[in-house]
Amino acid sequence: MAVRLGMTEIAELMRRYLEEDGSRKFLTVEGKTLEAALHDAAMQLQAPLSRIEYEIIAKGNAGVLSMGAKPWRIKAYVAAKRQEVEISSAFSPLDSNLEEIPVFKDVDGECFVRLSADGVLLKVSPPLGRGRKATERNAIDRLENRGIHNYDGAIIKEAVRQAAGEYVRVGEFISNPSNDALITVDVTDQEMKAFVILTPPGAGGCDVSKETIVSFLRNNRVVFGVLDAALVEIEDKPRYREPLLVAEGAKPQNGKEAAVVFNFETDKSKMRLKEASDGRVNFKELNLIQNVVAGQPLARKNPPEQGQVGRTVTGKVIPTRNGKDIPPPVGRNVHMADDGITLIADINGQVTFIGGKINVEEILTVQGDVSLKTGNVMFLGTVVVYGSVEDGFSVKASGNVEIRGNVGKSEVIAEGDIVIYQGVNAKGGGLVQAGKNVWAKFIENGFVEAGENIIVSDGIINTTAVANKKIICQGKRASIVGGRYRACEEINAKSLGSPVGGAETILEVGYDPKSKEKMDQISAQSVHLKRQLDDFDKNIATLNSIKKQKKVLPEDKEAILQDYVLRRDELVGELRALAKEIESLQVYLNGLKSRGRISASGRIYPGVKICIKDVREDIKTEQKGVTFYLDNQLVRTTKYEEPEDEVLKRGRPDVNTAN
Repeated sequence: MAVRLGMTEIAELMRRYLEEDGSRKFLTVEGKTLEAALHDAAMQLQAPLSRIEYEIIAKGNAGVLSMGAKPWRIKAYVAAKRQEVEISSAFSPLDSNLEEIPVFKDVDGECFVRLSADGVLLKVSPPLGRGRKATERNAIDRLENRGIHNYDGAIIKEAVRQAAGEYVRVGEFISNPSNDALITVDVTDQEMKAFVILTPPGAGGCDVSKETIVSFLRNNRVVFGVLDAALVEIEDKPRYREPLLVAEGAKPQNGKEAAVVFNFETDKSKMRLKEASDGRVNFKELNLIQNVVAGQPLARKNPPEQGQVGRTVTGKVIPTRNGKDIPPPVGRNVHMADDGITLIADINGQVTFIGGKINVEEILTVQGDVSLKTGNVMFLGTVVVYGSVEDGFSVKASGNVEIRGNVGKSEVIAEGDIVIYQGVNAKGGGLVQAGKNVWAKFIENGFVEAGENIIVSDGIINTTAVANKKIICQGKRASIVGGRYRACEEINAKSLGSPVGGAETILEVGYDPKSKEKMDQISAQSVHLKRQLDDFDKNIATLNSIKKQKKVLPEDKEAILQDYVLRRDELVGELRALAKEIESLQVYLNGLKSRGRISASGRIYPGVKICIKDVREDIKTEQKGVTFYLDNQLVRTTKYEEPEDEVLKRGRPDVNTAN
């Protein structure tokens, strides 16, 4: 049963603790290591190691080859047993922020009698918690039960009042040493335990004391692990003719082996699907790839620990085993930090743990299709897919992407080159976006964007393609049919458009496609805002007309008028900002030095619409082997000119070596 102490009891408890601290025995010891010094202190203080508290006076130093070695020096003492208390529910509201502390059960105060050569000794222990205090009647009963009738009542009364927990002399006792209680000791369990067996005293014989037991144990070589609480229990409440445990050795503690703590999951079977906030699970996001960045801590190697020697109750040292060290699992693109324990990634990529080594791979290989089996792929490096990318899945990489099969209605995004060995059939959706070049056999019904060039060997059909440099379509069937194509420098193919008509083919060159697209968006936004402005002007004019006729508007109409005026002013400000942005983009586009040309080595068919910078022209007659260019704001033709580009000469990149 838990007890609760009020603030008065807590103050008294703290006073007793202060007195105990003042009477504590301190010991200064030295040792080669801190552990050795602590074990020596425990042995000399005759207390378990767990109860030894200490202060470091001087830190030791192992030195180099025993040169300059310094011992550890500590001040040690036995920690007092503390009574844990719980704050009473009846304390003042001012103390309501105090936390409750768990406590032991209630214990009554007791009286103990010990007969010794010094006389009759009485000990009165204080109560714990809400236990009852011992009384003078309790003390007298205990004395008379031991046959003691000659005692000092005043001393007994004071001892009961103080309840100090110490033996005091309360009467005379004529001892007969030949009838004193006898002690025998039995050391067992390979000297790890020591028991004493007491024989009760005879007439006039003295009881055993704690000091007597300690001295007897020392004389019988029991010098370590003596249990102080057990000796007090024997002194106060002796039990006879049964073995009582009084000392226990310390088992050796082997040192922990060196170990590696990983900052990533090494067991892929433990990886989990991501669950959205609504509880749905996207089975395309399997999280099988663990991306890391350069400089990221990957693991920590915990060094081996030294073992702690054990001791028998007779003081013999029991050897221990130190933990074994292991080599750091440093693999490819991984290094050990200066602290000697942290493993750091050298590059961006996928972290793996294979063959006992941590590696960071800059190339991710997918042995098959990107499908439900693999989930979406996102990788900080280069990705090689030996199959195809199925509809609805994505591949995203900070390096290059190489796909040996086809790309469906999917997303393929890379900061470097994208190489598609077969082709793209996006079915009117999906996205292929490269920071550099896009290489493919064919592209159909998709959206393709390249930071540099789009290079196709067979043909491009019904596609929106944007390249910051060139769109090149070279091969026996290298045609561009249907769709919209924008390139800063050049569009070049064997044939442009279709002899049978069909989808509209629009070709635009001579400007930065991104900036032109942005200007088109801003222009469309400006048109929309101007329409809104016209509406506000009409509404404001109507309300002002009513106000002029009636001299005053109703309160609700006046509020609407003021709101219209305020919003009109905001629109005017937005339109001015858009006009400045359009003007800035126009100046940039007009200043581009790109020549801009559109070429067909074979035929360009009627119906094709071409635009060079801001000059547009519709092709009305079939032409063969021509190059269109801009001259003095007129679209002119010349004999077909081959594309000249270093990228075309090099061919598609090898992702294993490309940056």
